[in-house]
Amino acid sequence: MDSAQLATITDAEVLRGIVANALEQIAERDQSIAQFTTEIARRDHTIAWKSAEIERLTAEIARLRRVQFAARSEKMDPDQRALFDETMAADLAAVETQLQALRAPDPASPAATPAQAQRPAPRRAPLPAELPRVETRHEPASCTCAQCGTALVLIGEHVSEKLDCKPLEFFVRREVYPQYACRACATVTAVPVAPAIIDRGIAAPGLLAQVAVSKYLDHLPLYRQEAIYARSGVTLGRTTLAEWIGAIGVALQPLVDALRRELLTRPVLHADETPVAQLDPGRGQTQRAYLFAYASAAGHDETEPPIILFDYCASRSGQHARRFLGDWRGRLMVDDFSGYKALFCTGITELGCWAHARRKYYDLHQASGSPVAQEALNWIAALYRVEAAAKDLAAEDRKAYRQEHAAPLLHAMRVWLDDLRPTVPGASGTARAIDYTLRRWSALTRYLEDGRDPIDNNRIENAIRPIALGRRNWLFAGSERAGQRAAAIMSLLATAKANGHDPHAWLTDVLTRLPTTRDRDIGTLLPTTWQPAT
Repeated sequence: MDSAQLATITDAEVLRGIVANALEQIAERDQSIAQFTTEIARRDHTIAWKSAEIERLTAEIARLRRVQFAARSEKMDPDQRALFDETMAADLAAVETQLQALRAPDPASPAATPAQAQRPAPRRAPLPAELPRVETRHEPASCTCAQCGTALVLIGEHVSEKLDCKPLEFFVRREVYPQYACRACATVTAVPVAPAIIDRGIAAPGLLAQVAVSKYLDHLPLYRQEAIYARSGVTLGRTTLAEWIGAIGVALQPLVDALRRELLTRPVLHADETPVAQLDPGRGQTQRAYLFAYASAAGHDETEPPIILFDYCASRSGQHARRFLGDWRGRLMVDDFSGYKALFCTGITELGCWAHARRKYYDLHQASGSPVAQEALNWIAALYRVEAAAKDLAAEDRKAYRQEHAAPLLHAMRVWLDDLRPTVPGASGTARAIDYTLRRWSALTRYLEDGRDPIDNNRIENAIRPIALGRRNWLFAGSERAGQRAAAIMSLLATAKANGHDPHAWLTDVLTRLPTTRDRDIGTLLPTTWQPAT
């Protein structure tokens, strides 16, 4: 092969290499274009969604302000007026918090930090100087410059003071972030300021938890809390407290949503509802709303922690239960309220409450000393003795024990009721009690089929009972949004209490950790899985 042929082959190989390299570059460019196109489409979608949300929230703020100013000309009871003003302040704060979050720059954006730094500090009165200071210093991990290794020199401190409290004991939590400079390369080193539920607010997580627990678990209205705190030497207006409640409600909503998803994985649930008065500012009166309550069944052989959830609704319509339960198809313990009936045509199994059936006979016996009512109470008491004996058994063993001991009792009781009913006058209280039991018989005896099923709905009734105390104390909900916020916060506090946690300790820890918790880690803060931070 001569030199000309070798040169030709070499040129061809070089050309093929150039072509291959060009094709590779074209493929990389096409891939980059596709990635950029996808990213642009994603950002366009995000921008469109944010714009729509900003427009919706801006309109909501305008509506709330119209309601707020229009109501000032209406005549209201002083207590109604106070609660209405609290509610409006909390609602506005909640919506403005959502709006601010949407308008905030992306944390990943290079301009995020300068934009945040340019925000003016809010004007507020200094915290009382006589309160003790609990200081925590946040020193950098190293006292040498990370750039060049030179020893750092303290040039100043960023000090953040937030009002905190133990129950009825206030103190100022002083967070100090020393700032060190390197003289050699002019760099500044400091621990970043930790984010908070209320940016630049004076309330530390412990105080926010105190206000929420007092309002929703201890049922202390904000005007009473205002007076209690004033006795401790701290002036906190109820409008300020209401704004804190609004921000807390927004911050905790992801936990409520996660708790609902967990609840709907349980095979057996309790449900009940209780009326709540809601203020109607257009008429200066109240209208009836309802608080629906749901709870997981106490399966004695299960390891699932208990869950209690409240759902605030504008009416008692069964559509609210259908909306809340969604695609859930399990066994539901309820009373005889007609609103639940449509659920049992969709694959949900109805369980009847023996406590409700017993109450019919108990009221009858209390009113007249009826021997028939006493006999019925004896039958039901025998069923509960069987339940007490099977309390600590595994589900399958409990089912077998019920079949052996409760099933014969129920059969004998049914025979007794069938024989008795024709002898009882149709319009009597005895007839109504017997008819209720016979009408509900299938649902009342269905607990024999599964050892996980409860015999009554007392679990959810016990969860609802404190609401009666709340009704007497806070009289009514100020708005539908306020009712929904109350239901969300009460759900978390009730579940924390049911799991043996101190609600104040749980909420304080959650409000401390929540601003830095990623969405995928929200489950670690739920009262069903929570472990105190070390």
